[in-house]
Amino acid sequence: MFKITAYGADCKGCTGRTYSGTEPQIGRTIAVDPDVIPIGSTVLIDGQEYIAEDTGGAIKGNIIDMFVGTEAESKVIGVRYEEVKVKEKRR
Repeated sequence: MFKITAYGADCKGCTGRTYSGTEPQIGRTIAVDPDVIPIGSTVLIDGQEYIAEDTGGAIKGNIIDMFVGTEAESKVIGVRYEEVKVKEKRR
């Protein structure tokens, strides 16, 4: 079980680029702990595929931060808990 949170590109300390160098996209980009899910991995959450492209200081262990556009949108979404499947691991 993973804790799923949300973040926006306008968060404090955000650069507009992911850890992997991509521009984050809604419905694709998630931030992960690379010790748990390697960067570049395809991850299945609630039937939808995402790509582990980003990291974050608060993302440790079984936490995934889903890119949703803005910080205002992330506050509306809140927190949920989901089963997560790593479909394809990259190293």
